[in-house]
Amino acid sequence: MGKFGKGVVRFRILILLLGILLLVPSLAGYVNTRINYDILSYLPEDIETMKGQDILLEEFGTGAFSVAAVEGMDNKEVAALKQKIEKISHVKSVLWYDSLVDISVPMELLPEDIEKAFENKEKNTTLMIVMMDTSMSADETLQAIEEIRELTDQQCFLSGMSSVVADIKKICNSEAIMYVVIASALSAVVLALTMDSFLIPVFFLLSIGMAIVYNLGTNFIAGEISFITQALAAVLQLAVTMDYSIFLWHSYQENQGRFPGDKNRAMAHAISNTVASVVGSSITTVAGFLAMCFMTFTLGLDLGIVMAKGVVLGVTGCVTILPALILTFDRAIEKTRHRAILPDTGRIGEFVTKKYVIFLALFLVILGPALYGYTHNRVYYDLVGTLPDHLESVMANNKLEENFNMGATHVIIADSGLDAKQARSMLRELEEVKGVKLVLGLDSVLGPAFPKEMAPDRIKEALDNGNRQIMFVASEYKTASDEVNRQCDIIKEIIKRYDTSAMLIGEAPCTQDLITITDKDFKTVSTVSIILIFIIIAVVLKSISLPFILVSVIEFAIFINMGIPAYTGTVLPFIASIVIGTIQLGATVDYAILMTHKYKKARYWGADKQQAISSALNGSIQSVFVSALSFFAATFGVGLYSSIDMISSLCVLLSRGAIISFVVVAFILPAMFMMFDRVICRTSAGFIDKEKNINIKSAVSRHVTEH
Repeated sequence: MGKFGKGVVRFRILILLLGILLLVPSLAGYVNTRINYDILSYLPEDIETMKGQDILLEEFGTGAFSVAAVEGMDNKEVAALKQKIEKISHVKSVLWYDSLVDISVPMELLPEDIEKAFENKEKNTTLMIVMMDTSMSADETLQAIEEIRELTDQQCFLSGMSSVVADIKKICNSEAIMYVVIASALSAVVLALTMDSFLIPVFFLLSIGMAIVYNLGTNFIAGEISFITQALAAVLQLAVTMDYSIFLWHSYQENQGRFPGDKNRAMAHAISNTVASVVGSSITTVAGFLAMCFMTFTLGLDLGIVMAKGVVLGVTGCVTILPALILTFDRAIEKTRHRAILPDTGRIGEFVTKKYVIFLALFLVILGPALYGYTHNRVYYDLVGTLPDHLESVMANNKLEENFNMGATHVIIADSGLDAKQARSMLRELEEVKGVKLVLGLDSVLGPAFPKEMAPDRIKEALDNGNRQIMFVASEYKTASDEVNRQCDIIKEIIKRYDTSAMLIGEAPCTQDLITITDKDFKTVSTVSIILIFIIIAVVLKSISLPFILVSVIEFAIFINMGIPAYTGTVLPFIASIVIGTIQLGATVDYAILMTHKYKKARYWGADKQQAISSALNGSIQSVFVSALSFFAATFGVGLYSSIDMISSLCVLLSRGAIISFVVVAFILPAMFMMFDRVICRTSAGFIDKEKNINIKSAVSRHVTEH
């Protein structure tokens, strides 16, 4: 690595020019990467709900639908609005009262349940079902949603997943840039105060910022990324890779002491030392992110690859672009030198090593409640319920609930060849299911007295293609609730009895699959990540015992962080456990490996266990503290700002996790080293007491000479 460090120092101007040139294609890739705002689209393609979505699009030409609540309009005005909506590009059809009978026919002549479903006379509100010919989260669908909203002035409220996706897109587009601004600004303030130069944080942010642009630009290869990945990638890459820059700077300062007056040589050694110290920790972080790729819910693959790529690019930038910036602007950095505002940590090593029994006792006392809280968290899967109330999709859902007592809307796809008797029997059973408000299909619209052939063409085209038929099921229950999940199970059981090929699709059934799949996925990812990190730590540190100790300490920090919401009554987003676990694991292992390397080095050169552990803690705590504080500032600010609860909750958890990780590494890890020092030395390579070996060899040599 010495040659690599010298090469970076020698070609620093060329590196900066190349780095700037690479920003051009990266920015082009970033601009042309599509963002997917639909979480449900990441469900496996081979499950029934996703196959059903494909059938709906391919055979019926309907990829998405929305239930619209129209207020304060008479029938003629609603009919005129319906015609305008049908003229919008990619709106396939609109089902309303006049789709069944002529508008001149009184609505009272329709079946009572159909009449109540379409109209609430007391609230002067009527319902329409808007069907699109493109998929739920397609750009064309989202554009159609916006155009429909523009037709009326707060009189037409569109519910449904497409409407939710449109609102999420709007929020992300307005907030995403601010996430980066807030994270960068707060991180820069922390670094400016806690480091010895006001200017050095600017170069940290420049090098990391360039790596972020490279990362986001190369996402173009995948075609699209999720809005969660897009929103969090820059903030997380900044937070996770900042400590590499801090380690490089501190190593550079140490080497300036070794090579006074020769900054080029000092930087070359700093690069070499940084590569040696961060490779192990960065590999474990990358492994943690890649473990997410084992999820069948492919949002994990999306986020895992982007973040793993971001760490690799962050490390690369840290040992190439950052040193080039520091050496190029050395004079400016020197002019902004100041005394770092940091607490005196000179005696903390001695304190912790002397009182290590107390910290071990705290570890044992806290472990039980932390583990209990970790395993008893409540999570949510319903995006709509956590979005701001002023959003149109949320307002639409509230209107449906208040005026029609409607929650989720399901779609049944069944064989069109069911005879009339079977169809009516199935309809009766479905209507009797608890919480089912209405079943709207061709048979329910026509009634038993009329054959399907007599149905209006527009209704037949929308509900029956001659091969399959679709039915809309209006539920009183909200998506992701226990009640709607039980209802979906009962409906599936009923329709399968009449038609084994029948399918139940829609937001609620998809969310039910999401709950089942992600529960299994998270257990898999947690196991895989721990195994991978265990193996990497064993190889990097050449130890059998250290992986057990480090993984235990890391998981302890995660248990505390994820356990707190169980005691505060906070409901977490469903992806929190895997995202927080992976990222906090990556941050904590960086801190732990840094301290372990220093402990190992001190032990190797003959220090006793207390001296070695004390000096390791004193030598690493400043870097760890600054890194953790920077991580906290970057994520906490975004958590407070974001109006999307899923992003806000994740960032708040990450900020708290950074502080918990620092405390655990500063107090619990050294206590573990004190407790298991003898075991560590016997089961690890490189912990040889060199001074004692020299003394033994000298004694043996004298003995041979005398005899």
